[in-house]
Amino acid sequence: MVLKRAAAVMISVMLVISSFILPAGATTFSSDVKTVSKAIYLLNLDTDITVYEKNSTQRMYPASTTKIMTYIVTVEHVQDLKGTKVTVDKDILDQLQGTGSSLSGLEYFVGKSLSIYDLLNCLMIKSGNDAALLLANYIGDGSVQSFVDMMNQKARDLNCNNTHFMNPHGLHDENHYTTAEDLAIITQYAMTLPEFNEITSTVSTYLSADTEKEYPLITTNYLIDEKRGGDYYYEYAKGIKTGTTDEAGYCLVSSASNGGYTYLCIALGAPSVNDDLTPVDDNGAMLDSAAMFKWAFDNLALKSVVDEQTPVCEVPIELAWNQDTVQLVPQGQYSTILPNDIERSSIDIVTEIPDKIIAPVIEGSVIGTATIKYANQDLTTVNLIAAETVERSKILFFLDSAKKILKSQWMILSIVIVIVLIVLYVIITMIYNHKKNKNKKMKSKKRSVGKK
Repeated sequence: MVLKRAAAVMISVMLVISSFILPAGATTFSSDVKTVSKAIYLLNLDTDITVYEKNSTQRMYPASTTKIMTYIVTVEHVQDLKGTKVTVDKDILDQLQGTGSSLSGLEYFVGKSLSIYDLLNCLMIKSGNDAALLLANYIGDGSVQSFVDMMNQKARDLNCNNTHFMNPHGLHDENHYTTAEDLAIITQYAMTLPEFNEITSTVSTYLSADTEKEYPLITTNYLIDEKRGGDYYYEYAKGIKTGTTDEAGYCLVSSASNGGYTYLCIALGAPSVNDDLTPVDDNGAMLDSAAMFKWAFDNLALKSVVDEQTPVCEVPIELAWNQDTVQLVPQGQYSTILPNDIERSSIDIVTEIPDKIIAPVIEGSVIGTATIKYANQDLTTVNLIAAETVERSKILFFLDSAKKILKSQWMILSIVIVIVLIVLYVIITMIYNHKKNKNKKMKSKKRSVGKK
């Protein structure tokens, strides 16, 4: 009974420890796509696996992709997006004069009240810096800097340690930066928030303030605009946010879904101006993003690597009657994104198991781990469990226990002591008998002399 409880406790502890073994998040593949963006990060959202990266941890200027964080902070501080109203303040809009900012037309609504939802449309669809300032001023209770502090705190909360914001809109500042990898984390979080996916995928809408006048909001993202996108249009694309400054170059955060797969692509730093500061003809961030999506959809697929029914290896077992080994199987099925033309031989499974185990063993108990590798990259580490229950042999256990007792130091010492005592006893007995015999001889001799 005690042994069964001990075994149960041990299994529970091992299961708790095994719960901390998590799949690896990066399985980057080589691509023959020629790109001009300085940094690219391509993530499969179905598996949370990074399938391609290029300078993804290098600090880059984000331009208006900054507004993704502006959206996050705003939504997390406003409960009723459509019912909360903000008055368009001319003094706030005037702060953007001479900055070359992209505007969403809020100058036509000065003195009017717009909902937070309206301003978020201005922010994300038309990429309005004016909307960014109005939202920051409102959420920051009159202080844009307070809002920016909230942005930086949120970045820290998301463990985006290579990100720092200086403003809510993305106008250039040397201390305003992020990385493609951090921006992917920020975007993934934003995609879980209310209205984000709907707003960022909107091609066109109208802004009004209970007046007869309506102002059109048209997306700056040509990947999702079939009418205006021209060669940039990509039928599977959705959202998310563009960005451009001379220093940042062309930037784009976008997603695409096709054939049951969804990818998120971050493209930063595609050239927007030539050396003579004339505009570059093509938006490289958009072209790169579409090309990376096409490459992923054409060349990658979700494949089963191991499953719980297929033995990975076996481990020697002792104290089991008529059984020398136990088969080990994965604790669960593992699938991952891999190239379509992958060969089974290119996947390696490296096991880490004990030299032997002792019966009894309960089916499903964690015995070791297996690291699955592809192209010298760790895909994941999975637990290996016993495929069956193996009882302990009472006879073998008794013999083994006796063997251990006989081989124990205390037993050896006891035997040595017994032998020493026996030897001492024999020696003492011999000495005693010798003296006794000697005494008898002397007495016999004296008797013989007396008779004479």
